Amino acid sequence: MSFTSRPERRATVSDPRALRALAHPLRLALLDYLLAFGPRTASECAEVVGSTASNCSYHLRALAKFGLVERVDAEDGRERPWQTTATGLQFGRTDDPGFRLGSDTTERFLADRQVDEEADRVHRAIAQRDDLPPAWRDASILSAYALRIAPDELRELGERLDALIRPYIALTREDAPADADVVALHLNAFRHPDAP
Repeated sequence: MSFTSRPERRATVSDPRALRALAHPLRLALLDYLLAFGPRTASECAEVVGSTASNCSYHLRALAKFGLVERVDAEDGRERPWQTTATGLQFGRTDDPGFRLGSDTTERFLADRQVDEEADRVHRAIAQRDDLPPAWRDASILSAYALRIAPDELRELGERLDALIRPYIALTREDAPADADVVALHLNAFRHPDAP
C-alpha cells in the first residue's frame, strides 16, 4: 500500500446536519477507513466495511454533500477513489440542544459508536496478535493508567501527547520507513466515572 502524504488539515464537525449524516454507522466506518488508509474506491471500501460497492458509493456521496470526502483522480484511469477532505476530524460541540453530549443525542451516539469501533479494533488486534511478525507483536501496546491530575494538567498532557503523535499521522507523514504500516492509536482521558 502506498501513501501520498498531504498537508495536515484537521477539521471539527459541529454542523448538526453533518453530525446527523455521520450518525449512520456505515458512513462513520467509511470515514474512519479513509482517514486511516487514504484514498480508496467504493469497491475497496466495501470489502473492508462489509457492504456493497453501490451502497458505499451512495453513502460516500452523502458524506461529500457535507464536505467530508471528495473524489480524487484515479491512478489507473478507472474507478475514481474517494478521500477525506481533512487529515483528522473531531466532533465539536454545537449549541443545538438535540446534540448535547451526555444525553440521548446524536453527539452521544457518535461518541459511543467511536468507542465501540475502537474496542472492536482492539479485540481484533488481540485475536490476530499471534499471527503478527515478532517485531510488530513486541511493539504493540495495551496499557491503562489511573492518573491523579487537575483539569488544566489533563489539557496540557493532551496537548503534549498530540504534539508527539502528530508527526506520525498516516495521511501526512512524508518520511515513513519502508517497513512502516498503519497503526491504530486510541487515547481516552476523562474523569473516572466511579470517582466520588
